[in-house]
Amino acid sequence: MKQHKSFTRLMSKPLALSLVYTAIALGSATPAAAQEKVLRIGMTAADIPRTLGQPDQGFEGNRFTGIPMYDSLTQWDLSKADVPSVVIPGLATSWSINPDDKTKWIFKLRPGVKFHDGSDVNADAIVWNVQKVLDKDAPHFDPSQVGVTASRMPTLRSAKKIDDMTVELTTSEPDAFLPINLTNLFIASPKHWEAKLAAVPASVTAPAERAKAAWTAFAADASGSGPFKMARFVPRERLEMVANKSYWDPKRMAKIDRVVLLPIPEANARTAALLSGQVDWIEAPAPDSLPQIKQRGFTLYSNPQPHVWPWQLSFAEGSPWLDKRVRHAANLCVDRAGLKTLLGDLMGIPKGTMAADHPWFGKPTFDIKYDVDSAKKLMTEAGYSAAKPLKTKVQISASGSGQMMPLPMNEFVQQSLKQCFFDIDFDVIEWNTLFNNWRKGAKDPSANGATATNVSFSSMDPFFGLVRFTSTKTFPPVSNNWGLFGNPEFDQLIQNARTTFDDKPRDEALAKLHTRIVEEAPFIWVAHDVGPRAMSPKVKGVVQPKNWFIDIAPMSIQ
Repeated sequence: MKQHKSFTRLMSKPLALSLVYTAIALGSATPAAAQEKVLRIGMTAADIPRTLGQPDQGFEGNRFTGIPMYDSLTQWDLSKADVPSVVIPGLATSWSINPDDKTKWIFKLRPGVKFHDGSDVNADAIVWNVQKVLDKDAPHFDPSQVGVTASRMPTLRSAKKIDDMTVELTTSEPDAFLPINLTNLFIASPKHWEAKLAAVPASVTAPAERAKAAWTAFAADASGSGPFKMARFVPRERLEMVANKSYWDPKRMAKIDRVVLLPIPEANARTAALLSGQVDWIEAPAPDSLPQIKQRGFTLYSNPQPHVWPWQLSFAEGSPWLDKRVRHAANLCVDRAGLKTLLGDLMGIPKGTMAADHPWFGKPTFDIKYDVDSAKKLMTEAGYSAAKPLKTKVQISASGSGQMMPLPMNEFVQQSLKQCFFDIDFDVIEWNTLFNNWRKGAKDPSANGATATNVSFSSMDPFFGLVRFTSTKTFPPVSNNWGLFGNPEFDQLIQNARTTFDDKPRDEALAKLHTRIVEEAPFIWVAHDVGPRAMSPKVKGVVQPKNWFIDIAPMSIQ
């Protein structure tokens, strides 16, 4: 636990607060800004998510530098709090599968949409954005954007212009999930990038280096087509966005003049910044501060989300988790009700990746619950005891998008498992590093000997929630099957779901897949997130959807 103690010292409250106040002071309001309606957000990320179109920092990047500044062909409907979010048209007004060749999709584009630089969003722009992450021969190909894009839509292979407002996308195999996956492909302006490329000094001659320099310049002065435009960017310190007054969707026309994003990874520092009036909105407030937050008149928003907080287990040779008795024992030994109390009731208790009332849940024979006696019995059968515990390591972060309260939560699980003959050590690393390691796999040196990793994930769509963790086609570096779990049975279940294009039969196929996932237990399911965020009462029009994302555009400042 040395790393844990070192990190705690590093992020001790005085230093963390000093960093917050320094960041805010460096960007103190100008006289003109005093008349603006400004929203200041304290993120859990330790850095500003990338701004060049494909964000990092997990889905916190999509939430804060993707969705506000960029559009995608399809997008999530974030306007409702009482029903699960669904995919709706974005830059594409409609899409359909080619009945004669189900590897080809036709997307009709929305006319009249402009990028922030004034150029047109058209078929050429869509093709260009697919090439930026898939075509290594394209002059604008950017390897740094590939991992967070290709891993989220691994079957997409190419894009072709049919006419100015029509694009054909081709997949490697029939894939009914593609329209959902495309919510993650944010569309950047080709013309703006070309202008940045033209400004690269002539002394930089290698094409790849010129492209890299152009993308670096683009990130500092981005151009998407979203409801907000970049105004000021200070790496590791702050990002400021202003309203795009010519946005194409009246329902998402920004009502706030300026949004300021501040990275504040430590929960107590975020909470102090909110209570002192330095920010108006914080993600994941410290649980023990909730009474004070409410007493001071701040509003706490939460909603059950399709978002899982697990330990993902290694199935590499030599892993103790290869024994299903051990996997089941761990799932039976976590006191989730106790953890929920620790978190101020701000979590859901899982029965698997999907909620028990979800159409994809199925009918698993293994019931995830708190049953210490059954867990001990399984561990004894597997050869472990109090005198001979199972010793292993889990790689975790101290903060991060969707990570909730990772240090106290992991320590709680560690102590809970101890009563069932588990001796767990932690390798505590920075969130974005942990997230990047996720695509390298359990066999990679980056695992540092860990046999499990604690990366939370969204289960909003079939690929994100189920497929990428159970397919032999998604082993690293293709996608996030860090634990290398999979076999022909699971590949066939996935194939059945992926090639079913009608909703009800596809739901039934996914329920069969989830049933087997729960029974084989490649995870220790610990919590479902409820997305707690605390805001100043002056922030109005907040809709906390049943989704990992939230839309800033319809909000206002009183």
